[in-house]
Amino acid sequence: MKTLKIINQNGSCCTTKAIEVQETVNNSNKKLPIVIIGAGPIGLAAAAHLVEQKQAFILLEAGHEIAHNIRTWGHVTLFSPWRYNINKAAKALLDASGWVEPNLDTLPTGHELIDLYLKPLSELIQIKPNIQLNAKVVGISRQLNDKMKTKNRVEQSFTIYIEHENDIRVIEARAVIDATGTWGNPNPANSTGVWLQNEKALADHIEYGIPDINTNPKRYANKKVAVIGGGHSSINTLLALAELQKDNPATKLVWIMRKKSVEEAYGGEEKDALAARGALGIRIHELVDTGKVEVITPFYISQVKKEENIHIVGTINGEQKVLTGFEELIVNAGNRPDLTINSELRLSIDSATESVHALAPLIDPNVHSCGTVRAHGEEILRQPEKDFYIVGAKSYGRAPTFLMATGYEQVRSITAYLSNDEEASKRVELDLPETGVCSVNLVNQSNTCC
Repeated sequence: MKTLKIINQNGSCCTTKAIEVQETVNNSNKKLPIVIIGAGPIGLAAAAHLVEQKQAFILLEAGHEIAHNIRTWGHVTLFSPWRYNINKAAKALLDASGWVEPNLDTLPTGHELIDLYLKPLSELIQIKPNIQLNAKVVGISRQLNDKMKTKNRVEQSFTIYIEHENDIRVIEARAVIDATGTWGNPNPANSTGVWLQNEKALADHIEYGIPDINTNPKRYANKKVAVIGGGHSSINTLLALAELQKDNPATKLVWIMRKKSVEEAYGGEEKDALAARGALGIRIHELVDTGKVEVITPFYISQVKKEENIHIVGTINGEQKVLTGFEELIVNAGNRPDLTINSELRLSIDSATESVHALAPLIDPNVHSCGTVRAHGEEILRQPEKDFYIVGAKSYGRAPTFLMATGYEQVRSITAYLSNDEEASKRVELDLPETGVCSVNLVNQSNTCC
């Protein structure tokens, strides 16, 4: 109980009253749940840790099933074996339920990651009642306050606005963990990163990310296809298209990237510490050498547009050039975070990577690969908006070096902090191989960083 002086509008002091103020707000907030947005691997790991910490939570998923985004690239096989893809707190809960653990040394596909691990986890009695599907978050704010308001801000609960069946629901939370990722928000083909209307108008002829070529082979068979990007995703896309090319020899494959030479894209090949990753370089090297894949590099795209067919306009070695004759494009230029739902919160975001600001020096892709990003937790991920955290791939912004295991360590630390176990939040409990682990598909599919 606090004593508060009541001041009239004219400034005169009238009386003193004993009323409940900040303690009431704080005590009320403590009874509210922690809200996790995104029921992928990191969001579900956060849920498992909150179960372990005996904290109330709600897990919101925009899709019709958990890990909805992963299902869209379910054909992909990860670089990292199962042992690096299973969260410790989740494993403890699953083991107690009689779950059959997969072979820890094998590489799961995205479908297997869901069906053999994430779905059983989501079905546990400690987690399932707290999951809301088809719950698309469209905004987060402080109760009764927009971004501009400062007074009593940290004592106000969070308000989460959810679109559901053409209606808006509102829930309150004492803390929010944003694990929505970056998937589904791709970078454009344009080398400057600017989305132009010409490219948007070609939506029916462009796929972004990791298409499953086998689900619609007619789309690409016996056509001239450009694959844009110099990373492992583009390599695996080309490998899948090369399989299609065997039965459809008129299929023309053109690989467009910005690297100084195609050799830079091959990686370590036989010398790669991860054999699966090295195999990618070996196979694409063979396809280029045998002429099955034409390479155009270093090519900087300024726009793509529709004439009789698709034209790709850009520069190579300082000279403008127009590449013509394309019928389909596949853009593997990575993804970027969508911060729209966070726009009424006070954030610290790096201006270059669009990652959490304090994390940026640790993950800069100009310096770091997946395996050289050191463990980090609550303190690094802390935002000016108290008790709000961006985790997982979204915390890395545009940097492509994110690993699931790193995300698991993020939420372990954050959930410990939110459970008042500051000592545990400061510990480092991340164990990765020195080479790091990304992802790969060696047969006929694609890849992503995990």
